[in-house]
Amino acid sequence: MADHLLEVRDLSVEFHTVAGPVQAVRRISYYLDRGETLAILGESGSGKSVSSAAIMNLIDMPPGRISSGQILLDGVDLLKLSPNERRAFNGRRIAMIFQDPLSHLNPVYTVGWQIREALTAHGTDSVTAAAEALRLLKRVAIPEPERALDKYPHEFSGGQRQRVMIAMALALRPDLLIADEPTTALDVTVQAEVLALLKELQTETGMGVLIITHDLGVVAEIADRVVVMEKGALVEAGTVREVYKNPQHPYTRKLIAAAPGKGKMHEPAPRAEPVLCVRDLRKTYGSFQALKGISFDLMPGETLAVVGESGSGKSTLARILLRLDEPDSGTAHWKGRDLFSLSPAELYKLRRDLQMVFQDPTQSLNPRMTVYQLISEAWIIHPDILPKAKWRERVAELLVQVGLGPEHMGRYPHQFSGGQRQRIAIARALALQPQLIICDEAVSALDVSVQAQVIALLDKLRKEMGITFIFIAHDLPVVRDFADHVMVMQSGSIVEFGTVRQVFETPRESYTRALLSAGLDPDPDIQAVSRASRLQRTH
Repeated sequence: MADHLLEVRDLSVEFHTVAGPVQAVRRISYYLDRGETLAILGESGSGKSVSSAAIMNLIDMPPGRISSGQILLDGVDLLKLSPNERRAFNGRRIAMIFQDPLSHLNPVYTVGWQIREALTAHGTDSVTAAAEALRLLKRVAIPEPERALDKYPHEFSGGQRQRVMIAMALALRPDLLIADEPTTALDVTVQAEVLALLKELQTETGMGVLIITHDLGVVAEIADRVVVMEKGALVEAGTVREVYKNPQHPYTRKLIAAAPGKGKMHEPAPRAEPVLCVRDLRKTYGSFQALKGISFDLMPGETLAVVGESGSGKSTLARILLRLDEPDSGTAHWKGRDLFSLSPAELYKLRRDLQMVFQDPTQSLNPRMTVYQLISEAWIIHPDILPKAKWRERVAELLVQVGLGPEHMGRYPHQFSGGQRQRIAIARALALQPQLIICDEAVSALDVSVQAQVIALLDKLRKEMGITFIFIAHDLPVVRDFADHVMVMQSGSIVEFGTVRQVFETPRESYTRALLSAGLDPDPDIQAVSRASRLQRTH
């Protein structure tokens, strides 16, 4: 037997571009043992996903090329295997779950068919495969598993799709499971459930788990050891506690310092005349009640965080307030004007005051438009705001305001990182000088340091320009650092409302306490106590 289940030695990966070769991974080495969880921690562009893709032979070659190194699984160098030999390893010995299961599950086949295919492709007969598919869905706690076999991926929630992906990955009982950002877009309670499931399955099977993440809380919750990557290089390695408590590299210290949830809480100003008054808002889709009598007031210049699990009604509320959807009943008065009784012409004029920043800037920014075109489009729609002669100058000012530069004007969205694209989306929202910005999970998919920068930017804009924010989020540490008041929603209703200090320090409702306890702390000692407390309550 080899010394380690997985051993990566001196691995380098480069990509050929028109500007020359780019070193995505630079001579990294690490190991993983059976029954152990190793986290690869780093921001976008650090090379963590590329290095794991090399293990599965998922790098597009060309333009990619593994220029040096060995990848040993039980002493066998995977890089020397023929394609036929490699197929015997992928799936059977090594499996992978991805960040976005909807993109990696085939939309035209049922999940039962897809799990069965993973088994039959490696020689399992169809009767055994059908029984095993059902067993796996039961094991990953999919509701009504017999019916779920015949459902398509879009018919499941995000957390359920991730469980289906885990079931597929474990179908052939692999020795090594690679999890690439498996919980980034999930609610805190669902994230905790998925991570607990991975740990349970690991205990049952003895597999090694390689988890790729930018979330220090996930590292503290599930990992035994961690390696830190920056710009393709491995800069630090050790046990989770060693690296968190005594980081040696400046980059690691920067990541730890950027972790949210440790800053000073906002103390909101005395409540004044509200700018937005919502009363008894209701919305039903078929037999599903998305909103059940929502009422609240929003003060000028404050940040109201709206938290809750998927399906709680947060995004439905945002869409209705922006008139992207219509309510069944209820009122919403913006500075005394009923939003739902405005004529199309009146609503058109009001649009400039109410803007939105979406969760995924890749989808909300037109890929065929340059940054200049994306931002100046607002002034084409509302030509009375700014004369055309001043557009270029104002775009440059907005880019500087969000931490970019005038030189970025001529580039397209795909030429930026996720954090930079979100800054462009914020600049576009600011172009109309809005009074209210609704942020719908605007920072949930960003790296911790980029997330900290974007939150600092929004807070700065709030103070300097008096902008009011509705901040929809599932990341409670970010809410703690940024919001003035918190509104907790569950199944279309408001179950708790209060200042950040009230909700985080003395929550009244059991649902709020469950959300807070499911949150992950980057400190492994604190997280160990929280994990032990959860296990005690469970048993």
